[in-house]
Amino acid sequence: MMSPKPSASAAAEGCRIASTPRSALTARSTPLQVINILGNFVRIWSVYSLYSHLSSTGDSIVGFIFSCLVPASVIFLILQKPWKGRPLPNSQIVPTVVNGGVLALYFVLWAKGLLACRPLVALLAEYAGALLGVLSAALYGRKVNIWKKIGGLAAMLLAYYLLSNGWATRTNSPLYSFGSEPLEKATETTGMKEMVLPITAGILSALRRVLARRVSLKNQLKRRLHAITVASATCFLFPFAVWDTILGSTSDNIVKMQLPSWAYLSTVLFGMVLIFYVDNVAEENLHLVFSSPRHLVVSTGCIIILEILYKMDFSLPGLLLCSVILGFGILEATSLDRSKKRPLEVHGPSNGSLHNQLRISELPM
Repeated sequence: MMSPKPSASAAAEGCRIASTPRSALTARSTPLQVINILGNFVRIWSVYSLYSHLSSTGDSIVGFIFSCLVPASVIFLILQKPWKGRPLPNSQIVPTVVNGGVLALYFVLWAKGLLACRPLVALLAEYAGALLGVLSAALYGRKVNIWKKIGGLAAMLLAYYLLSNGWATRTNSPLYSFGSEPLEKATETTGMKEMVLPITAGILSALRRVLARRVSLKNQLKRRLHAITVASATCFLFPFAVWDTILGSTSDNIVKMQLPSWAYLSTVLFGMVLIFYVDNVAEENLHLVFSSPRHLVVSTGCIIILEILYKMDFSLPGLLLCSVILGFGILEATSLDRSKKRPLEVHGPSNGSLHNQLRISELPM
C-alpha cells in the first residue's frame, strides 16, 4: 500500500514546479518593466520639449508634424521593409492606408491640444480612448455591467472637468500647491472647449490602435503595417503642410529651415519611433496596454518629475486627485465581469484594454 508520505512529497514538488515559472517570469519581466518606464519617460520628455518649442517659436503645427513624420516613416520603412516577405493582401493594405489618415489627424489635433492645454492636460487626455470601452460594452458587452461602465465614464468626465478648471495647477487648484517659489507665468484655466482637441485626439489614437489590431494578427505583421501607416500619414499631411507653411501664410510666418533642434529630434526618435517598439514590448510581454490604469500610473510619475524639472505651474495634490479619479474611471469603463471569468482568462491582459470585450479590437499601444 502506498504511504501518504510520497503523495505529500509529490504535492510539494508539484507546488514547487508550479511556482518556479512565475518567479522566473517575474525575473524576466523586471528588465522589460524598466525599459517600459524609461521609454515612456523619454517620450513624455519629448512632449515637454515640443511644447516649449512650439510655444516659444510659433512654428506651424502641421508643418512641424509633417517634418517629423518624414524621417519617422523612413526609419520605419528601413527597419520593417514591408515590401519584403509574403505580399500583403489588399484587405490589409487598404485599411492600413485609411488608418494613416486617422494617424495624421490624431497628430495634428494632439499637437494643437498640446499648445492650447499644456503638456499635463494633453498627456492625460490621451487616455480618453478608454471611452471606447463604454461604447463596446453598449454594443457588444453584457448589459449587466453597463451601469458600472457609465459610472466609469462619469468619473473620467469629472477628471477632465477638474483638469480644465486648473485643479492640477498652483494658480487655480483649491488644494495645497506644490512648491513655494514664485511662478514666472501663471496658467489660465483651460476650459472644456479647449479640452475637446486633446480628448478627440485621444479617442482617435484608440481608434487607430483598434484598426491596427483588426488587420494585423501577428506582431511582425503589425510592425510591417505600422510602417505603411506612418508613410500613409506622411502622404496625407503633405498637401496640408505645403498649404499651411507656404501658400497659406505670409513670408514672416513660414517655418524657417534650420538645424534640427532637440524638440525635433526627440519628437522623431522618442515620440514616434521608440515609443512604438516600447509599447509593443509592453503589450506582448507585460500585457500592459495604453488605455489602462497601470499605464496611467507610469505616465503620472513621469509627468510629476518633468513638471518639477520644467518648473511648470503645478499642484501635486491636484494632479494626484485627477489621476486617481481618471484611473478609477478607466478601470470601471473597461471593467469585466471578473466573477464569471474562466480561470484561463485571469492571466490575460485584463488591465483595462478592450481586448477582452472585443478580441479583435485590443488597443495594442
